[in-house]
Amino acid sequence: MSLLNDTDNMANSSSPDAALNMTSPQAHGEILENPLRTYLLGIIISICGNILISISLNIQKYAHIRQTQRGSKPYYRSVVWWCGVALMGVGELGNFTAYGFAPASLIAPLGCVSVIASVFISVVFLQEKMRVSDIVGGSLAITGTYVLVTFAPHTTTPITAQLIQYYVVSWYFLLYLFLEVIVFCILLYVYKRKNVKHIVIVMLLVALLASQTVISVKAVSGMITESITGQLQLIYSIFYVMLVIMIASCAFQIKFLNQAMKMFDATEVVPINFVFFTASAIVAGIVFYQEFEGLALLNILMFLFGCLLSFLGVFLIARNRPKIKKQDFIAMEKIPRRRHTDHVQPEAKTQTYGSLAARLMCSRTHDDL
Repeated sequence: MSLLNDTDNMANSSSPDAALNMTSPQAHGEILENPLRTYLLGIIISICGNILISISLNIQKYAHIRQTQRGSKPYYRSVVWWCGVALMGVGELGNFTAYGFAPASLIAPLGCVSVIASVFISVVFLQEKMRVSDIVGGSLAITGTYVLVTFAPHTTTPITAQLIQYYVVSWYFLLYLFLEVIVFCILLYVYKRKNVKHIVIVMLLVALLASQTVISVKAVSGMITESITGQLQLIYSIFYVMLVIMIASCAFQIKFLNQAMKMFDATEVVPINFVFFTASAIVAGIVFYQEFEGLALLNILMFLFGCLLSFLGVFLIARNRPKIKKQDFIAMEKIPRRRHTDHVQPEAKTQTYGSLAARLMCSRTHDDL
């Protein structure tokens, strides 16, 4: 009976204030009395999570390099590689937790911390060279991070099932969702049917999915946090709806992102994805969670300026990064009367390119005659 009564009360809530009043006042009083502590906790968790992600990426890169140099067992059988994967899982879990303590419009831009840390870690750990653009980009990104953290919304609202349901049925979110679905369908039609393989189109598809990911991740994380510190929220169906949306949007987001990594260079994908993801997360936080409500115009402008500095810093760091040279290979087993599994690597720009295969083909023709 209590579950039915809670559900009825949730359906009858018509405002965020009414939704908040239905939850545990003791737990909310503790949170709202220390909003700055909760805010800083979310920031610290997010920064630590992003640093762990950058460390994990460098560990995985080290495993790939070692496997290439030694020609040993595959990288996925390496203990070092799996350590990197485990660290990445811990880092992503930290980011997930941070959404329950701080605004989504703040947590998303803090992703530049991973890019900044990766540069310095790769210099120490992988002996890569530090470039001038890395120093300038890192300085801009750090400055932008400080600015956006300073001027971002500092208020924290406890995430409850009643509050999420109120936001879901609000007209401005429904309008936002309607426009997003239309744009997504148009982009998907151009990408799939018209076969337009442009990086902006693919990254926009990822960003549109990312906005739903951010909304659902903050909802799930916030309700779990509220269940631990206050009233249980896992008994409401809206929690599981958001959980399904989170998993589905993440899966399709990863799918399109992998396609982009196959078609384009990482130096193009990384900065564009960061900019589009951050922009979509900020818009999602503004529209769904109303995070900029009551924020002064100066704070909004300075927050956007901090994001711009972070975008520019990430672009400079990713710009002209060393690329892995891809060479053309001839598989010997594809040549008639050859069963050797090694590969021949000719110089593609010379006149002798392909001459080995041509000679073998001529030899076979001569033998047949």
